[in-house]
Amino acid sequence: MISKNANGHANGAHIEKTTALTFPCHFVVKMMGKTDSAFEQTALNIIQSHFKKFNEAEIKKRYSKDNNYLSLSVTVYVENQAELDALYRDLSSNKEILMVL
Repeated sequence: MISKNANGHANGAHIEKTTALTFPCHFVVKMMGKTDSAFEQTALNIIQSHFKKFNEAEIKKRYSKDNNYLSLSVTVYVENQAELDALYRDLSSNKEILMVL
């Protein structure tokens, strides 16, 4: 990122992106989709493509009151910020996945 001076012009100084996470770490990814869609399998396929040693026992499922929606909370072991960003990018860009937290 480039910082800007009081006039709104770029001054060339770079700002480092910071995170509260310390890597590597376990991280819970939460996502939601429609129960009657391919949401669950699609989400798991994306996660497995990023984390080969992913353990399906680490999945927590919760259905909405009327069973129209399913939320998944998945714990993954993340090595670095780039790995986490790539996962979020792939999950967020898929039409079956309505929301990613």
